[in-house]
Amino acid sequence: MRETDAQARGPIIPIQPLTTPSAASSQGALTLPAAVAFGGEKKAVTDTRGRALEDLRISVTDRCNFRCTYCMPRATFGRHHRFLPHEALLSFEEITRVAAASLRLGVRKLRLTGGEPLLRKDIERLIEQLAGLRTLDGQPPELTLTTNGVLLTRKAQSLKDAGLQRITVSLDALDPATFTRMSDSEVPVSDVLDGIEAAQRVGLAPIKVNMVVQKGVNDGEIVPMARHFRGTGVELRFIEFMDVGETNRWDLSQVLPSDDVRARLHAQWPLAPVAADRVADTAQRWAYEDGAGRVGFISSVTQAFCGDCTRLRLSTDGRLYTCLFATQGHDIRSLLRTQDVTDAELTGRLAALWGLRSDRYSELRSQADAPRSEGSGPRVEMSYIGG
Repeated sequence: MRETDAQARGPIIPIQPLTTPSAASSQGALTLPAAVAFGGEKKAVTDTRGRALEDLRISVTDRCNFRCTYCMPRATFGRHHRFLPHEALLSFEEITRVAAASLRLGVRKLRLTGGEPLLRKDIERLIEQLAGLRTLDGQPPELTLTTNGVLLTRKAQSLKDAGLQRITVSLDALDPATFTRMSDSEVPVSDVLDGIEAAQRVGLAPIKVNMVVQKGVNDGEIVPMARHFRGTGVELRFIEFMDVGETNRWDLSQVLPSDDVRARLHAQWPLAPVAADRVADTAQRWAYEDGAGRVGFISSVTQAFCGDCTRLRLSTDGRLYTCLFATQGHDIRSLLRTQDVTDAELTGRLAALWGLRSDRYSELRSQADAPRSEGSGPRVEMSYIGG
């Protein structure tokens, strides 16, 4: 990558391999706070704003077979970009241990993300391990995965057999030229559509499809996408273009408010609001009045939902982020690789971290002096912690 390209698009957080348990602090990761006393009992925790910990999003790889312009633009993540070496990644056993600790604190939902999670070798083995965990009330956690869908035709059945319950597919256009331009790949859109059909056949449902909408880029695909998925049982969700990371050249002028998207759909097919399944749901859901299904709207820019956010994120290399727009993560890999650290200690550290959480970046976004989520510096890239 040329120096001028990097300067034009801003810096990214360097995530370097940590060779010793103590190296994290010198590489920019924050140290986890001291553990809350935790004798092995199971109890839900809340942060400084009373928000419970209910969701853990787990990034299993920083690699992807797309170069979407709003997530991993090729100018930054090109052929000279240094991805994480294998030894820097959390093992499946380490991921499972963190997940188990989070479940002891009230987490009910585990979502695997990336990069593209299906690029992680033997991902089914991790799914099997996570499927064997239990929530506070003794139930299996909701186990989901977000993917670009390219590998689903060959992996849908094995994912289902391993214990995955459902998937979300990222798809921003049906028009081949628009799809190619946004994904910056040579993969035909038909491969993604075939993957969605494969997932439906094996029962990875209900399937959701996420469309990031950029004004002047793919907003002409709003109605065609809705028309395609109406009546299929697939819930299409429209996401406002967000300022995640530092490399996607986010511009408020490219944000098409969800209200405008909904108005376009309502003009074609009348919609009615639907009550949320959970207060913490990111999407506002609406139903077609003719019974052809539902659509969702994720409005982080124009209708911030920080007040109900219950999500903790685990990065590929073992850092915990309490906000999608965070600038630094807390190192948990060093703790996992330290001998004699008990499950109670690990759980206590997570409880302490969540108890100190006060993030509300999206609520403050419109303020010129809005503080960063943690410390100062560039926001972490979405490909490191998932969406």
